[in-house]
Amino acid sequence: MTEEQLVKKSKYLAKHLRHSPERIGLTLEEGGWVRVDDLLAACRQHQFSLTREALNEVVEQNSKKRFSFDETGTRIRANQGHSVEVDLQLSPTTPPDVLYHGTGHGSVALILQEGLNKMNRHHVHLSADVETATKVGARHGRPVVLAVDAKTMHGSGYLFYVSDNGVWLAETVPAEFLSPLNP
Repeated sequence: MTEEQLVKKSKYLAKHLRHSPERIGLTLEEGGWVRVDDLLAACRQHQFSLTREALNEVVEQNSKKRFSFDETGTRIRANQGHSVEVDLQLSPTTPPDVLYHGTGHGSVALILQEGLNKMNRHHVHLSADVETATKVGARHGRPVVLAVDAKTMHGSGYLFYVSDNGVWLAETVPAEFLSPLNP
């Protein structure tokens, strides 16, 4: 599969496993899971070419590791980033001392005033490393990386989760726990 085909299939899956499963007749089960057979049938019904082999390749090759199979390989889900109601059944986890959030330069002033809010998603997404946060921020213009004092925040009672692909999640990040690395 070419890189272009991989990206196209990944975007299609993200759209339907994170944002609009009903559009192709899917219903997310508890934990955000969908039976692989149901997903492949829905794709066929909507004239989107996706075989089990191609699906395996998307899950394995997606650079952001957005999707996971369950332990049986019969169900698939998006690891995070849903705009539809779903409980990913993640357990609270102790974060590293510092996490990072990448954003565009134009958003920094407001974020430093109001903090990070989940907006239309279920969680604020955080990275364990500056490089990943920089890449995320670059999608929004000139990137700025914000350091999150996760140790103090966690000690203040805020909960953190980590998705199957290593993205750290929080309900919110108040401004007092944020500082820009490269304003």
